[in-house]
Amino acid sequence: MADQNVPPRPPRDDRGWGGPQHPTPGGYLDPGAAAPYGYDSPLPDPHGYPTQGDPRISYPHAGHPAPGPRGPQWVGPEGLGQPVPARSAGTGLPDLDDEGEPRGVGRRRALVALGSTAAVVAGGAALAMSPQVRGLFGEDVVGDATGTTVTDGTAARPSGQQPSTVRTYTEQNESYMGSRAGAALKKNAPAGGRTFAGPAAAAAGTKVTVKTVLAKDPVLHLARRATFGPTPQVVADIRRLGIDAWIRQQLDPDRIEPSPAELKLAELPSLKLSVQQLRDQRDQLNERGAQPERELVDATLARQIWSKRQLFEVMVDFWNDFLHVAAEFDGGEVYRNAFDRDVVRAHALGSYPQMLIAANKHPALLLYLNQNESRADAVNENLARENLELYSVGVDGGYTEKDVRQAALLQTGRGVEDGKYVFRADRHYVGKVKILGFTHANNSKDPKKADAAIDAYITYIALHPSTARYVAQSLATRFVSDTPPKSLVDRLAKTYTVNKGMIKPLLMTLFSSSEFWAAVGQKVRRPMEYLVGTYRTLGVSPEASAKNDDGDNRRTPFARGLRQISDKLRELGQYPMGQPTPDGYPDVYVAWTSAGAMVNGWNEAGELVAGYRTQFTYVKPERLVAKPPATAGAYVDALATRLVHQKLTAREKALILGIAGVPASARVDATFNGAITAVARAILASPQHHLR
Repeated sequence: MADQNVPPRPPRDDRGWGGPQHPTPGGYLDPGAAAPYGYDSPLPDPHGYPTQGDPRISYPHAGHPAPGPRGPQWVGPEGLGQPVPARSAGTGLPDLDDEGEPRGVGRRRALVALGSTAAVVAGGAALAMSPQVRGLFGEDVVGDATGTTVTDGTAARPSGQQPSTVRTYTEQNESYMGSRAGAALKKNAPAGGRTFAGPAAAAAGTKVTVKTVLAKDPVLHLARRATFGPTPQVVADIRRLGIDAWIRQQLDPDRIEPSPAELKLAELPSLKLSVQQLRDQRDQLNERGAQPERELVDATLARQIWSKRQLFEVMVDFWNDFLHVAAEFDGGEVYRNAFDRDVVRAHALGSYPQMLIAANKHPALLLYLNQNESRADAVNENLARENLELYSVGVDGGYTEKDVRQAALLQTGRGVEDGKYVFRADRHYVGKVKILGFTHANNSKDPKKADAAIDAYITYIALHPSTARYVAQSLATRFVSDTPPKSLVDRLAKTYTVNKGMIKPLLMTLFSSSEFWAAVGQKVRRPMEYLVGTYRTLGVSPEASAKNDDGDNRRTPFARGLRQISDKLRELGQYPMGQPTPDGYPDVYVAWTSAGAMVNGWNEAGELVAGYRTQFTYVKPERLVAKPPATAGAYVDALATRLVHQKLTAREKALILGIAGVPASARVDATFNGAITAVARAILASPQHHLR
């Protein structure tokens, strides 16, 4: 993590924005303060400090005690914290916290039974761990690496010490998987495999042997992993084009037409503005209720839900966790949009070394990790450390504390002025450096030569064998399983090295591997993926419904609806670029096992089925199936096939019929005799909707 021995952040006069300027000593918005002008709801408490014993973080700093647990808040049609809308008697769906027992076995008990099944991954035991709280990096006084010659450490921080020798785990995902629950998941992971001539050949030649409730259909498996959730259209497209052609199409996103929702992103006024325009137009944007860093989050969610470039959006999300810069940091309101556009999206399917070079010259990263404050006589190690630990070789990649200090010295001079990247020669350390096998004379203050030396170092670590393995491990964890087979990680690392960090060959190796196709049901959706997938499978339209009551003339219904989604995801604990620390969100199920989040997600699914968020248009639940069968059992089968693309197990089907209070043979109408909303929500609480 970012070094805790760094200079305190001085007040910046380069903010260029009248939004949230984070007056607290930790550099973050005071959670108890009133929302700034132009903010329609207060931001949540950002102080997600680590629990004691977190092997990656050794603080919070003094003055900020860890907060208590956050209680759930209602996010209604008018936004976070607004009153629950009145509903007519006998309509809607009871909240799972209600104590009433409706007909049959009781909706609450049946959903909990379904949920306990949903917590089972491929036959493993149900997991009930609370997610660990993530922390913010601290800000203490500079330690020993403040001079131009102190590069060999001190007794407290020996220069030869490797970070991996002082950590229990080598990276964030592994820290969660080291639990007993993680060990249970490992037992069902595919052990090994091989590479085929292409994805379709790999799908046809791979036998799925793992235990799972999901249908072992390669088309559905690809749709679950390479998109934010299958839809009838996506499944039909893969079947029509074929696996190979669909993947080739997705790997060329510029040739895929924008969806209507992406065209509507023009309704978010700050999204396409440059850094300078954001600085110049801050007053006008505040008057319109625009918040650039939050509109970026909103737009990302819109793309995840509605974009046809689904694999591209999945990779954008992957890199936003791997090369993570939080959306809401002191400066994010001006610079994070440009980072998304010019770094992550520009290189998401291109070259990772080029992405890392671009990131290290972008104001967002330079400000986020305090590089703007680093100079030869007062070195800040944050960016240098994270470049090694998180963005390239990994904590067990072989670097030492001396390497961190040498890298921090080399990178001095890079900073931000007037909203742009600059190289300040007067702040740059001159002298020979040696970092993880990279050697450079670094003997010039000439901006071009010094800058080129830093670029050469960034390229070196981006192509290091440890980086190849770290990227491979992360990618396999995202697409295959929480415990990806070593055989696949080895082949992906080799592809990364041979292709010099190019991302498309890496994905083709992944999709052409038997391990990918054998891992059906081995990933569980995180909260954001669950909610986004729910919007997708329900066929929600970005157009406002006829019931929409536009009570905010500053923002369109589409913009307000997206803000409601992001507010809900804040409540669930995950939203795009939401992790305040530079490690990004964990991508393993054990990190997200929370009964509260699961129940909250089910309740939100009920809201969507019932169409209560009027800023969008919904398919009425009784019309989800074009020609509903006349008997209850057949109707459940048809509705499950529509929502989760397969029938449920006999036990799950019985539980859902119990929710409706009817036997399988009972005659029902299109509304399931008034229980269609409850039945649809129960299907969305099933394991088939939680797994991806």
